[in-house]
Amino acid sequence: MSVNTCIARFAVAGVFALVAGNAAAQAYPVKPIWLVVPLAPGGPSDILGRAMAQKLSESFKQTVFVENRTGAGGTIGIDNVAKSQPDGYTLLLVAVATYTINASLYPKLPYDAHKDLAPVSILAGAPYILVVHPALPVRNVKDLIALDKRRPGELNYSSGGTGTGPHLATEVFKANTGMTAVHIAYKGAGPALTDLVAGHVQFQLANMIASLPFVKNNRLRGIAVSGAKRSRALPDLPTISESGVPGLEEVGGHMIMVPGATPKEIVARLHQELANVLQQPEVKSRLEGEGAEIFSTSPERSAAVISSEIERMGKIIKRLGVQAN
Repeated sequence: MSVNTCIARFAVAGVFALVAGNAAAQAYPVKPIWLVVPLAPGGPSDILGRAMAQKLSESFKQTVFVENRTGAGGTIGIDNVAKSQPDGYTLLLVAVATYTINASLYPKLPYDAHKDLAPVSILAGAPYILVVHPALPVRNVKDLIALDKRRPGELNYSSGGTGTGPHLATEVFKANTGMTAVHIAYKGAGPALTDLVAGHVQFQLANMIASLPFVKNNRLRGIAVSGAKRSRALPDLPTISESGVPGLEEVGGHMIMVPGATPKEIVARLHQELANVLQQPEVKSRLEGEGAEIFSTSPERSAAVISSEIERMGKIIKRLGVQAN
């Protein structure tokens, strides 16, 4: 067989593969989709996951089931998706912070955070709210720091688990202020928030999607937000930087991921559908009302952000000496 004949045959095969890939993407989906949330029900990831699943079900005309696969700070659920068939029928909804922190927090992950999963889109993000139980005699960041100084080691703060975005952000806040508050880790942001509302812990840097209703009905007191600018949902609350503690401008974002070998045509289709859902007036107004900013980043841009965040979070974990439980 001549070289020219070989080249011709490979070219024809390439065309058929491209056509087949496009056809598969156009037909997709032809059966129900599973959306895995690697954290407990009731938290921000779960709330957003269920909202997106409902809208994607309507858009795709296929049921999108939400499955909470918890454990090991989210790594069990993430690994489940990483090892799933790369056909677009198993998706992951995860906090950007959870995914990028775990890449450095756990010494040996069962998956490669750089290769085994691929981002479809970073959906939206919002700053954290620094919230306290109303019984605590604290009205602002200065009050909280002063109370901690008077009662060293007596205040407790909750988070959805060691290595979550709010946990790491609070440890940065403590390092920048000299606070000694003790971390109480829960199995998910929902339980952590519930115990704060009940008064079993004193404060928390909480995800805005889950905590905003409690602030608005006065079951929690918001004293500051973590972003670079004030939140449109709580314009009267200063940023932590405005309150005299610079260096904490974290935004909690969420993204959709798929197994790394998923065909690009299917990833592109998913991204387009997600972008359409995020621009629906009902979804957009709800997210913006909860203080979130819609990102809807492309797969390429999302991958660049994840790579950068893995490097940044790794440096923070090393500096603070945070270890997985």
